[in-house]
Amino acid sequence: MSDPSSGPQDELAGTEQPFVQHLIELRDRMVYALAGVAVCMALLAVWPGPSGLIDLLAVPIRAHMPPDAKLIAVGVFTPFFVPLKVLMMAGVLLALPWLMYQAWAFVAPGLYSHEKHFALPLIIFGSLLAYIGIGFVQFFVLDRMFGFIQSFTPEAVAATPDIASYVEAILSLYLAFGMAFQVPIVVVLLVRFNIVTVDKLKDFRGYFVVLSFVIAAVVTPPDVISQLALALPMCVLYELGIIGARYMRKMAPADTDDTASPGN
Repeated sequence: MSDPSSGPQDELAGTEQPFVQHLIELRDRMVYALAGVAVCMALLAVWPGPSGLIDLLAVPIRAHMPPDAKLIAVGVFTPFFVPLKVLMMAGVLLALPWLMYQAWAFVAPGLYSHEKHFALPLIIFGSLLAYIGIGFVQFFVLDRMFGFIQSFTPEAVAATPDIASYVEAILSLYLAFGMAFQVPIVVVLLVRFNIVTVDKLKDFRGYFVVLSFVIAAVVTPPDVISQLALALPMCVLYELGIIGARYMRKMAPADTDDTASPGN
């Protein structure tokens, strides 16, 4: 029985593992993650297939091209490597919840019980927000962005983009929006781990609006449509993050006190 006068016991005390054991655990988690991506790639290779994925990506821009126009492949090996690249990225996106779970499982032994309780919901909501961001790009941003760009194309110019550069631009937008839509998760974690308070987040609101437009100007193409499409949702998501952080603090005030280390 522990001595009551010694103060609260750290539930993680005595659970430390050797460094080699951490490396083995990291290796296993990476193997599981790669296996999950491989399975998703195999499923996507069967249906809709690499060609089907390329056709899906090309829908937004082909809607603003002449009916008989097609994307071109300039490089000799482009018809092979571009579909393979798209298949790999689609496999990663499909396996995103599994990848996030493997990351959580690796750090879970070092978390307190109350921290583990909200880790799984964050994985679910983080994956959902990433998918929403990518879907927002595919079904809203690209159509308006290409419509805006094509409106500046002279009649004497035939706009036939290269498939390699097109896919690279699309995937970069997917990555940018998928990460930008994680703003509520970041805000909640900052408050949950007592890095900032909700009041400070409110005071930072004006600076975040400026920061969101700066980020949008850097990571998106030089057109006003895609920049506004990224900056405005970031501002809305920041407000949702503040609401979620406030709700979390009200629901679990005792947990916050428990997270303090004995030395604080």
